[in-house]
This record gives sequence, C-alpha cells and structure tokens, in this order.
Amino acid sequence: MSKNFGKIILLNILGLTIFFSWYLPANHGFWFPIDKSIFYYFNEQLVAGSNFLYLVGLTNIRHFDLISLLAMLSLYGYYYAKQDRVGKRRMWLLGVTMLLVAVILNQLGHLIPVKRCSPTGFFEDVNRVSSMVPFSPKDYSGDSFPGDHGLMLMIFAGFMFRYFGKKAFAVSIVILVAFMLPRIMAGAHWLTDIVVGSLSIALVGLSWVLLTPLADKCVDWLDGIVPGGKINN
Repeated sequence: MSKNFGKIILLNILGLTIFFSWYLPANHGFWFPIDKSIFYYFNEQLVAGSNFLYLVGLTNIRHFDLISLLAMLSLYGYYYAKQDRVGKRRMWLLGVTMLLVAVILNQLGHLIPVKRCSPTGFFEDVNRVSSMVPFSPKDYSGDSFPGDHGLMLMIFAGFMFRYFGKKAFAVSIVILVAFMLPRIMAGAHWLTDIVVGSLSIALVGLSWVLLTPLADKCVDWLDGIVPGGKINN
C-alpha cells in the first residue's frame, strides 16, 4: 500500500474535485449547459418512425441489461478459461469480491445528499421514447444520480484493469460506453449522472480497494470459508 499511497490520494482528489465542481456551484456551474446540450442533441433526433428512435428504444428495454451482463461475463469468462484449477477458483472468489464491492459502493453512493430526476422529467415538451414506440423502454428515473448501471460497469472495468491488464480494461471500457450511451440518448440519465456521479464514486472507492491489499485479502478470506480446494494449498 505504501508505494500506491500517492496514487490513492491523487485519485481521491480527482474524484472529489469532479464531484464538487458539479455539486457546489449554483445550478451545477459549467456542467449544466453540457448536460442540457447533450440531452437536446439526442432528444431532437427522436423522430417518430425513425430507425434511431427504435434503436434507442430497443437498447433501453430491461432485456438489454442482460446483454450488458453477458458481455461482462464473456470477457471475464475468456480469462477464466485460461486458468488452471487454482486460478479458476481464485477467479470465482474474485467475482464474489467484485460483487460485494459493487453493492457496498452503490449503497454508499446513494448516501450522497443529491436527488434529481432524469432530464426527460426536468425539461418540458420533450420527446419521450416510451410514448413513441409500441413497447416499454426506460426513459425516466425519479432519482437518476448517481448512475447505478454506470457505476457497476466502472467497477468491473477497474477490477479488469487491476487483475488482467490494459487489454481487458480497454474492452471493458468499450462495454461501458456501449451500454451507458443508450441511457443518455433516451434521456433516462444526464451525462453527469455518469461522468460525475458514477466516476467520482469509482475513483474514490476503487482506489482504496484495488490499490491496497483489501481486494486480495477479501479473496483470501472467502477462500477460507467457501468449500472446495484452498488456493494456497
């Protein structure tokens, strides 16, 4: 941890700076015009009967979330298949650790004293995907900050970088962008729900998990209580 302490402090400062640059200024300072312009850029292109409308609609149904899960599992499975028996057990326990970290950071994120609805509920006279297609996509949330889905994907990307390197991280970033962009295009999330809310939590929280022995110690602890061959035996 001592050799990474400087990195941890730097990542914490970065995460807090991003958050407070949005949280403290009146009307969120320079972030609001960016949020507004991005929302209207996509919203004005949601034209009845257009291919873009149906693309946005289909990528915001609940079943599409399963595809994001399958994408993450496929990437994780690629590295899992390359392991021996001990390595595969470790990856199972690492997956559980990742899930525990995701649940804890998500719960901590919702302790932030911020509550705001999606831009589709904030602005008036906007195009709502859900009223323009014959199915039920998600285009609204009463509490969109921070972006839960974005945070989960960032946590996954962080673990992939820490344990499997830059190539795994690059693929996980592609997955992150591919599955968060539809939420922004539909107006279910502001851009800052992700690049401020999710990112600031990930930078602060993951730095203490992945740049310290905490994640490895959690894997070792699980190794001691989960039945099966021990990693260190």
